[in-house]
Amino acid sequence: MASLKVVFGLCLVACGVVARPDKRPAGYGYQPPQPSYSAPEPSYSAPQPSYSAPQPSYQEPEKEEGMPFDFAYAVQDHYKGVDFGHNSNSDGKVVTGEYRVALPDGRTQIVTYTADHYNGYQAEVTYEGEAQYPEVEAYQAPAQSYKQPE
Repeated sequence: MASLKVVFGLCLVACGVVARPDKRPAGYGYQPPQPSYSAPEPSYSAPQPSYSAPQPSYQEPEKEEGMPFDFAYAVQDHYKGVDFGHNSNSDGKVVTGEYRVALPDGRTQIVTYTADHYNGYQAEVTYEGEAQYPEVEAYQAPAQSYKQPE
């Protein structure tokens, strides 16, 4: 049985040697074609912008003269302690006015102002009255209204 295996193995080797030729047979001379493709040259030019830069839209504003005006209001409620007011007037170039506010410390703050395009807003602040700071009683918790459980 061992000799049968050896003979069979030699047959396989012989078939392999005979079946593998070192040269191609005469009918197999076909050569694959060489690639003849090359990238085409561009047939267009780079795109040009189809718009122009926008024109500046900012325009220096025209200086307009102001409108003359005159107004005033005041609120006084002695029960609630509210006291404030405001009055202002303008000739079209210069605005002048005054406003008053009652402060929590009892004084009245008065702001007198002038405003124009050359000097800007200029205010003078004054106070009427004297600040009052009443004594505050120390907090005391209310007395206990129920009995401790027994």
